[in-house]
Amino acid sequence: MRVAVLDLGTNTFNLIVAESAHAAGFRILHNTKLGVKLGEGGIASGEILPGAFERGIRAVEQHYQTLRSFGVTRVQAFGTSALRTARNGGEFLEAIYRKTGIEVQIISGDREAELIYHGVRQTYAMHNEKHLILDIGGGSNEFIIADGQCLYWKKSYPLGIARLLDRFKPSDPLGDEEIARVVAYIENELADLEPEVKQHSVTKLIGASGSFETFTALIRSSANYETESALEACAVPILPETFDELYRRLIRSTVEERSRMPGLEPLRIEMIVLAALFVKFVMDRFNLKQIIQSNFALKEGAVSEMLMAQ
Repeated sequence: MRVAVLDLGTNTFNLIVAESAHAAGFRILHNTKLGVKLGEGGIASGEILPGAFERGIRAVEQHYQTLRSFGVTRVQAFGTSALRTARNGGEFLEAIYRKTGIEVQIISGDREAELIYHGVRQTYAMHNEKHLILDIGGGSNEFIIADGQCLYWKKSYPLGIARLLDRFKPSDPLGDEEIARVVAYIENELADLEPEVKQHSVTKLIGASGSFETFTALIRSSANYETESALEACAVPILPETFDELYRRLIRSTVEERSRMPGLEPLRIEMIVLAALFVKFVMDRFNLKQIIQSNFALKEGAVSEMLMAQ
């Protein structure tokens, strides 16, 4: 059976095409992402602005042509944070249906977290050790506490990087007072996460998003490093001291300086600083000892569910 999943996120629209490979797995045939910045300019007011609307529709049409070329027999499409809150989200979904016949399901943050977990555990053997999983999005960030067998706790926070950018409108480069304001805001918003991390004795962070892939690409200084759209499961360890060095490099950088950094794609030049600040806060606040970057997340979790249900 050949299936496709469309993950319509706030920053990127992602497509995966896969087929059953054996009783407990699947083979990825195609995996790609298109930058759309769906929340640009309107995420705080809850509206998809015309430019973002058109970018999103074009991206879905392009993905649709791709999945048709693979002879897909079943398609699932998911809308996440930006589409959960946009007043004209229904109009956007209707436009997608008119042009492609694809019905998009708007999922809750809890459901998003579940799918992320099902994707992540295919890349990294957590065994019986509990980990903190973090997916950094444009509109929301999902936290999950889980091991290889069980999901113990999950929550979606409206702290995506597009929302933080819109709220704080950081200067170039970021100033000390701005850093303090962002950290204070994150700390307040994540107040209920700390007791959960302590209760479950978590020491390792698994990062599942394009931001974490970008951290690895920057550390390797490789413009060609790409795992989020890879065809095989991949988990890459990042030492805390290595991340700290990257954080110091990013936090004082200008947009112009970041535009010349190998491994940093244009879509993330503006967002990567606050993403790094967010992860730095999480690592320090919860005294985490390691970061593992996972290239599987929501869409791979959804594929696994679809094929296992057959």
